[in-house]
Amino acid sequence: MNDKLNNITEKKYLQEDNLSEECKKLLSILPKGKAWIGSYIYNYQGCWIPPRLLQGMIACQQQFQAEDSDIILVTTPKSGTTWLKSLLFALVNRVRHPIFEPNHPLLVKNPHVLVPFLEHELYGDGHVPDFSTFTSPRLLATHMPFATLPKSVLDSKTKLIYLCRNPKDTFISMWHFANNLRCHHKDTNSIHEMFDLFCEGLSFSGPFWNHVLDYWKQSIENPNKVFFLMYEEIKEKPKIQLKRLAEFLESPFSTEEENCGVVDEILRMCSFEKLKSLEVNTNGKLSSGEENKVFFRRGEIGDWRNYFTTEMNDKLNHIIEEKFQGTGLKFQYV
Repeated sequence: MNDKLNNITEKKYLQEDNLSEECKKLLSILPKGKAWIGSYIYNYQGCWIPPRLLQGMIACQQQFQAEDSDIILVTTPKSGTTWLKSLLFALVNRVRHPIFEPNHPLLVKNPHVLVPFLEHELYGDGHVPDFSTFTSPRLLATHMPFATLPKSVLDSKTKLIYLCRNPKDTFISMWHFANNLRCHHKDTNSIHEMFDLFCEGLSFSGPFWNHVLDYWKQSIENPNKVFFLMYEEIKEKPKIQLKRLAEFLESPFSTEEENCGVVDEILRMCSFEKLKSLEVNTNGKLSSGEENKVFFRRGEIGDWRNYFTTEMNDKLNHIIEEKFQGTGLKFQYV
């Protein structure tokens, strides 16, 4: 019994009682809906967010001071975040941590530790982050919609890298992830119930389409600040996309690096097979209680076909056409 209680206590991401009075007061007046994990999800500044992360997001908005050299990775959940965090860390730190060194940080630490979430690890649970331990450029991550970013991020030369994945596979990955994070795996969310919530926009940092479109528009209007990447394009042509990312960050690979196999080695080290097999990602846990292994589910393009009914496909196709028509943004499903 004690082991069971301790197990639940370790899972901070399931707890909703460690909230400030200010946050509790705010929650009492915000619109709320059914959460995928936990009790409720709340609508704040146009996006849906769980209570713990709402508190972290507000603290981040109020306190975070961006630097011009900062690099922030932005995603909706389950868009390939873990993979791109590893690629980004290896790319940016390839001088400080040569990719061929035997004790590279990616071999001993989970990518979420090396590139922490602002509203989760850094400002969550009332934390006051100590940025003095960070090297420059600071690598950070967030699921926050563009409209909710701290003002200092918008006013600085901070670079934003946005990773987008097609909504059908994103939903399936989110559904699996949510069920894996619940206390009892037999107590799983119905795919049809969660699908209806997703279509209504009730998903973490959702609505999905608002999140994606806001960053898509910003990438067109301000391409030097916002770089928009598609998960499917990285899967198909990883070398080309990694080199594009390096150029955006004004740190292109030299001819010598390419000839020495640096690009290929980064892709190999950050591959699904390599990362998943590491001891830290097989048996380790994050400070908030999530097991590292839950972040490594093979994200095949078109996996949604194994789960969607014809009705589900038709419904989401209609929403996608309605939301993205005329934007120039196209999704790849196979």
